[in-house]
Amino acid sequence: MNICKAKDYKELSRKAANIISAQVTMKPDCVLGLATGSSPVGTYEQLIEWYKMGDLDFSNVTSVNLDEYKGLAPDNDQSYRYFMNTNLFDHVNIEKMRTYVPNGLEPNSKKACREYDEIIEKVGGIDLQLLGLGHNGHIGFNEPSDSFTKGTNCVDLTESTIEANKRFFESEADVPRQAYTMGIGTIMKAKKILVVVSGKDKADILKKVVCGPVTPEVPASILQLHPDVTIVADEAALSEM
Repeated sequence: MNICKAKDYKELSRKAANIISAQVTMKPDCVLGLATGSSPVGTYEQLIEWYKMGDLDFSNVTSVNLDEYKGLAPDNDQSYRYFMNTNLFDHVNIEKMRTYVPNGLEPNSKKACREYDEIIEKVGGIDLQLLGLGHNGHIGFNEPSDSFTKGTNCVDLTESTIEANKRFFESEADVPRQAYTMGIGTIMKAKKILVVVSGKDKADILKKVVCGPVTPEVPASILQLHPDVTIVADEAALSEM
């Protein structure tokens, strides 16, 4: 596990974007696993800036996103498809037909999960997976549990996750209670994993992820077993290490 220290969120975002940029440059037709939430926004902004400067070409890149709320349409401004379009895809030359997000409108959970696993297999797996880190150690929407998930699954969101996400909705009641998420097993099959962590409020959980036991009660702790993980974290997030 490689831990890269950044002074603040801005430097963190630049360093994370540099790793993704190197992946795209080295393998122009790579498959990027992408994440949503507040943590990667700065990284996407930096990638967009470099693209506009002519330093990056996304024309042959394929992307698969970690998760999507069950029940939200792609054009819903709180869906993760909408988030990705707004924060990255609409601003670079990636082919939208090669950007994949779980189908939040598929009511049959088993069908939605099976189809997304088939998509990931069809594109050849993930070259680099970008992750954020939840306050309870979740990655994607894989919440603390008594076992690690394998493939794409439908999860009931915990109260802490609903609480963390309600700021994006008009009220807590509007936050979906379920989501489709890429499984831990799928994430661990990625050739490289990049985790971005920012803020003092993530310091305690980051210490558990890096230094604690590998346990499904802290889902991200399994990253200790992956051969190529880079964590880019700012000084605040690393303050308990």
